[in-house]
Amino acid sequence: MKTIDRYIASNVIGSTLTVFLALLAIFTFFSLIDELEDVGRGSYGIVQVFVYVLMSAPALAYELFPMAALIGALLGLGSMMHNGEITVVRCAGVSKLRIVGSVMKAAVLFVAIAMAVGEFIAPPAEGYARQYRSMAINDRIVLQTRNGFWARDANSFINIREILPGDQIKDIFIYEFDRESELRTSTHAKYARYVEDQWILEGISQTIISHSGIERRTVDRAAWDSLLRPDLIALVATQPDTLSLWTLVKYIRFLNTNGQSARRYEHALWVKVTYPFASAVMVFLAIPMVLRASRSTTVGHRVLIGGLIGMGFHLLNQAAGHLGIVYDIAPALSAGGPALAMAIIGFILLARTA
Repeated sequence: MKTIDRYIASNVIGSTLTVFLALLAIFTFFSLIDELEDVGRGSYGIVQVFVYVLMSAPALAYELFPMAALIGALLGLGSMMHNGEITVVRCAGVSKLRIVGSVMKAAVLFVAIAMAVGEFIAPPAEGYARQYRSMAINDRIVLQTRNGFWARDANSFINIREILPGDQIKDIFIYEFDRESELRTSTHAKYARYVEDQWILEGISQTIISHSGIERRTVDRAAWDSLLRPDLIALVATQPDTLSLWTLVKYIRFLNTNGQSARRYEHALWVKVTYPFASAVMVFLAIPMVLRASRSTTVGHRVLIGGLIGMGFHLLNQAAGHLGIVYDIAPALSAGGPALAMAIIGFILLARTA
């Protein structure tokens, strides 16, 4: 039985790897074409485009895993069905569930790879890619919002106009309020850098408001203790779905501590937890689709069906996320709902398969 397990798993893994590389090449090419529109902005040239697309490839690969797993499983098992190998295995007394177990051993490998890429490779690579592109176009990381980046730290509200590379920020406004929500201190710093777990502000002008009057003073340099860390500030240039699991957990805690909505990041967290298992669900879905199909089914037909289902799952997953945030659906349900629906469909088809 181990020989059969290895043979079935190797067919599925080999086909999936081929499909994955083909999909990655196609979508990377589309990304490259899309980036060529910005060539000439700042120092963003052809070389910079290739570097950016290359660094963005791990995040793209992570998104393509479920689709590649589905099409690869359809092709691998489909070729065995076409050659009569599945029929021989069944006639040898191997049960349907035993075949499912053999295929799902390959799915476990896909889940492990997806988790490793999504947690350790894609997030830092995507962060470097965005920073590299922004610096090439603007020579600095410029916030895209009209009034810069706003954050809350206890009773203080912070406005940062520019984020610079290397844990540095520029043009910072800090508004401190008392328990009665009255403004007590307004501080502006021209520049700040993060050194030894604290911010060093430079070029400080401060206005202190009290019952006795208003006092203004200037300070060349001062330390500033804040819960706002460089890794949290860097999130403004990164989409939640490209962050690592631990980074999402830290940022959700920060938002909850300061009374801010963390719904978007909670959904991204659950997507990060459930998305790798979507690859296993897609492989499982392919099993009854192949067993129910005839031996005359062509490769092109299988690729078409797999591509349509894969794209449909991706769109459903994206729509579920947006609807979950808009209608305040539990993040676990909105993030894991599409994969759960596909798993249920797979179980129904498998139960109806002879």
